[in-house]
Amino acid sequence: MFYKFATGALIAALLTTAAPSFVAPSFAATMVQEVKVTVDATALENNKAAAHWVTLSGDLSAAILKRLPDGISKDGALIDIAIDSLSLANSLQAANGTADSRLIGSVKVSGIGNDPTQLYDLTVSFADASPFFPEGTDLTKITTDSMEYYHAMIDAFADHVVAKLN
Repeated sequence: MFYKFATGALIAALLTTAAPSFVAPSFAATMVQEVKVTVDATALENNKAAAHWVTLSGDLSAAILKRLPDGISKDGALIDIAIDSLSLANSLQAANGTADSRLIGSVKVSGIGNDPTQLYDLTVSFADASPFFPEGTDLTKITTDSMEYYHAMIDAFADHVVAKLN
């Protein structure tokens, strides 16, 4: 009886102490020199929300840099993002307009070792942003002109950019 208990306790102890070594890093370890974000002024289709979105360029750059585990380096990659479209609510959508809303941009990453320049389009939807709302947020009451929505969309876009770094 003691043998079975001791064996079980030993296995549990080994699994508990070994578990952290199996945790994968959440983001790539690519060093970054600079993040540049430009926003097409015509991308802001919703005048009511435009008050929050005018600082999108700086806020998105800061959100990406915050997610880099090693920060910035003069020898790092260059990330250039051009936000092409910010599709928010219109009168034909649901009352709050969040379901079909999207943040769309072109991402160019250059200067990663010998790798060629990466070019890709990135679209973040309300569904992608849902995990970034504060805990307990009633997503049925979120509107596209709220600060919670703004921050969640930026966080989702930044996470996708950093996760795609090699």
